[in-house]
Amino acid sequence: MLQTITHKDDVVELRLARPPVNALNPGLVAALDEALREHMKSNSGAIVISGQPGMFSAGLDVPALLQLDREGMRSFWKSLFDLLERIARSPVPVVSALTGHSPAGGTVIALFCDYRVAAQSAGDKAFRMGLNEVQVGLVVPPVIQRALARLIGPYAAERHLVAGDMIAMESAHSLGLVDELVPAAEVTDRAVAWSRSLLALPQHSMRATRRLCRADLAALFDDRDGLDIDGFVDGWFAEDTQATLKQLVARLAGG
Repeated sequence: MLQTITHKDDVVELRLARPPVNALNPGLVAALDEALREHMKSNSGAIVISGQPGMFSAGLDVPALLQLDREGMRSFWKSLFDLLERIARSPVPVVSALTGHSPAGGTVIALFCDYRVAAQSAGDKAFRMGLNEVQVGLVVPPVIQRALARLIGPYAAERHLVAGDMIAMESAHSLGLVDELVPAAEVTDRAVAWSRSLLALPQHSMRATRRLCRADLAALFDDRDGLDIDGFVDGWFAEDTQATLKQLVARLAGG
């Protein structure tokens, strides 16, 4: 589910490897969270989270998650928040290398990273990202809304979330949702290079300044009740939401 690649200058790449689209299920979330925990504990200089060519992550594995009961879904959602909190509180820089499409959960992981490098369009191939929860009958949890607003501003976040549109990486770059666009084949290399540029700085001052600047992001997880896990689970099992999700799965199975 996950490949670990060690680059020079103390940069570790965690490559999502769950074919065909790196969809987030309990196993992948747990594997990524454990790998992050281990590398942060060993004080790796920086971490890059990447995907396969053309696909970073397609987001939640809806067919698999529809098989979970209420307690199973609550456990999964708590695990996903634990993963996001680990990235937000990371003592070392974490960079997302968006190697292709990055909808929903793929975008969510990127929101909590230090920096986002994305694959630019090539010919008629436009890679897309965005939070499309509204279109599949879900409500974005407050912590994710606030992380998006922190990155692109409150009004731009409102417009994006309410519409639930998937947008091309070029539009995401204009919004500030990604930091850099590079050819698809260069995404991971550029993410590693950016990591190295931070590691070339005096580490005591870089890490202290980074911690100061990201304190608001980490603080989003201080109030566990504010994560509203039960509210999301209630929404997931609502009759209308279940119908919409099952229609989505049927469309995917048919095409």
